[in-house]
Amino acid sequence: MASVSASTLVIFIAAVGIAVTVSGTMVESVTDISDSIDQRSVDVAKSIDTDVEVISDAGSDAVSNGTHVTLLVKNTGEGTLPASAEDLDLLLDGQYVAPSDVTVTVIGGGDWREGAVVRVEIARSLGAGEHRAVVIINGEREVFRFYT
Repeated sequence: MASVSASTLVIFIAAVGIAVTVSGTMVESVTDISDSIDQRSVDVAKSIDTDVEVISDAGSDAVSNGTHVTLLVKNTGEGTLPASAEDLDLLLDGQYVAPSDVTVTVIGGGDWREGAVVRVEIARSLGAGEHRAVVIINGEREVFRFYT
């Protein structure tokens, strides 16, 4: 029987300790990456199911009455969308519109399902001329140009 020297035993124990530490770190990293991929796939699925269309008449006086801008936005996607100002990102003439300045109402009540329309009212007055509104929800972006 061959004898194992003390230094060889210490090196073996150190190698096993390092292997355990590295494998623990790798398992944690793989778990984090897996969780990130799962979350990203949920976001992508939402984005794929989301499609909206601004159906307001760009030449109509109904879009801007001097104190408010009103947009009619139709859900043309496959999923139900959240109908709240906090879930919409709005830009009006390149300026971000805070949710506190926005009211969102589903026309006819209920949820903002496929085919349903919401009325988005923005508390802003606009001067005469060409304007641009951008509606963003779940990564879907719709641009609407209109005149006042």
